[in-house]
Amino acid sequence: MNARLLIEAIVRQTTVLLAELATSGGLRAPLANVADRVFIELTRELDELGVSRSVGADMFGMALRTYLRRIRRYDESATQKGASLWEAVLRFVETKKGASRGEILDEFSRDDEGQVRSVLQDLTDSGLIYRSGVRAATMYRTATPDDVGALERAQDHDALDNVVWAIIRREGPLPLPALSNRTALRGGELEAPLARLVAEGRIETVTHEGELSYSARSIFVPLGARSGWEAAVYDHFHAVVKTIVCKLRQDSEGASLEDRTGGSTYTFEVWDGHPLAEKVYAELGRHRRETSELRKQVDGFNEKHSRPGRFDRVTIYFGQCVVEEENENGSR
Repeated sequence: MNARLLIEAIVRQTTVLLAELATSGGLRAPLANVADRVFIELTRELDELGVSRSVGADMFGMALRTYLRRIRRYDESATQKGASLWEAVLRFVETKKGASRGEILDEFSRDDEGQVRSVLQDLTDSGLIYRSGVRAATMYRTATPDDVGALERAQDHDALDNVVWAIIRREGPLPLPALSNRTALRGGELEAPLARLVAEGRIETVTHEGELSYSARSIFVPLGARSGWEAAVYDHFHAVVKTIVCKLRQDSEGASLEDRTGGSTYTFEVWDGHPLAEKVYAELGRHRRETSELRKQVDGFNEKHSRPGRFDRVTIYFGQCVVEEENENGSR
C-alpha cells in the first residue's frame, strides 16, 4: 500500500473541507493556528501509538532537538502546574488585562525563555492576543469583543452546544481538560455550554477513571434544522474516520460481506428519463427512514434494560452527493 500517496490525497480533501467550513455563510473563520493544531494532534496520536520521539521527528522531517522544542511549547508549564505553557501564558495576560513582555518573562522565569517567546508569537499569530510597541516596550493584551467580527459576536449558542455535545458523545466520557483539548476552547468558554447541556439532559456528569467527566448516551440533530449543522458535519466526519481507523487496525487479509466494520462507496450515473434515476435519488431517504425506526426500537429497549459492563457501540453512516457532469460531446 502506498501510504504516502493516500495521506497526500486525504490531506488534500481535508483542506477542501476546512476551506469550505471557514467560508460558509459568508464567514471568514481564522485559520492561523490550524497548522499548530494539526502538529499537536499528530504528535499526541503518535505518542499514543507508541512511536518514539526520534522516529516522530524523522516522520516530520525535523531534527530531534527542533521537534522536542516545538512539542514543549504545549507541554505543562513549569510555572503553572496542570496547564500547558501556551494556556498558562494566555491566562496570565487575560488576568492582568494586559502585560509587558518583561512582566511575562519574569512570571515564567522557570520556563525556557525561548519557549515563552515562541508561545507569545503563536498566540499573536492566532489572534488570541494583540501586541503593540517594540522591544522592551512591547505590550500584550487579549482580544476584546471589538476585536472580533460581527458574526463571531453573534455566535449561535445552539451551534456551539451541539458541537460540544457531539464531541462528548463520540469521544466521551471526557474530563474538562481533555474536552478543552478536543475543542481548542478554554475551560471558561466551556462552562456555559456544559451547564446548558447538563440542564437539558443532553449530557451527564460521571466519574470516569477517578475524574469528573462528561458523557452522552445519544445525539440527535433533526433533519433540516437551521441550527446544529456543524454538529452533524462533525458527527458524520468522525464516523467516517473512526470506521477507517478501525478497519486499518483489523488484522484481516481482506473485506467480506460478513465484516462488521467497513464501508462501501457506490457511484451511479443517471439522467432525466433514466428508468432508475428516482430510485437512486430516493436511496438516502430510504436508509434514513429504516435506520431511524431501528434506532427508535433500540433506544426503547435500552431505556428498560441497563447496559452490561461491556457492550458494542455500532455506528452506521449514510451520505449522498449529486454532481452535475458534462460528457465529452458537451451535452448534459
